[in-house]
Amino acid sequence: MLVGERMTRRPVTIHEDASVDEALQLMRNQSVRRLPITDKHGKLTGIVSELDLLKVSPSPATTLSIYEIPYLLSKIKMKDIMTRNVITVTEDTPLEEAARIMADNKIGGLPVIQGDKLVGIITETDMFKIFLEMFGARESGVRLSMLIPEQPGMLARITGRIAEMQGNITALGTMMGEDPTNREIVVRVANLSEDELVAAMKALGAEVKLLDARFCTLPACGD
Repeated sequence: MLVGERMTRRPVTIHEDASVDEALQLMRNQSVRRLPITDKHGKLTGIVSELDLLKVSPSPATTLSIYEIPYLLSKIKMKDIMTRNVITVTEDTPLEEAARIMADNKIGGLPVIQGDKLVGIITETDMFKIFLEMFGARESGVRLSMLIPEQPGMLARITGRIAEMQGNITALGTMMGEDPTNREIVVRVANLSEDELVAAMKALGAEVKLLDARFCTLPACGD
């Protein structure tokens, strides 16, 4: 899956000559926490986060009057506080690469560019939504977490056995195990009972770690 498939197109932006007060109002009205900054040609010139704006805003303990605060905020422009060396991605960037970039750089969003033009933004909220989908958090079924031997064909045997039993895999994820000899698998399966699934997985050599058919409690998961 690529960034272009999940990014927000036509993101909320602000001009580099806009004031802090204007940016704060825009963030509140649009329910966003970061604003790409563009020039009059739509070229990305920087980015500003809610934290950046709060850092330059007067403290609640300030001695400034209610008339002085708006005046001071109107004098501070985006170009004065924005991050200029913006880390970006393109529409063709794999989602996992975008997630790695965000984690490694401790940032919550990445502007998406095409050439020098801003075409979208991908944020940590988008990543959380993808995470929910990958693990079937809104799907019903038996959720099983297990350790399996790190062997060629092991995953194929597991999915093949579930298919033979007429089970429907609604989500499946793989992660690093406890050591190099194993791997952790999280699977959500519909149309099979807990006992059937556990017995089948143990027969294949899997070590069951967590089983909960009631893990999903959202309305979409049923009773």
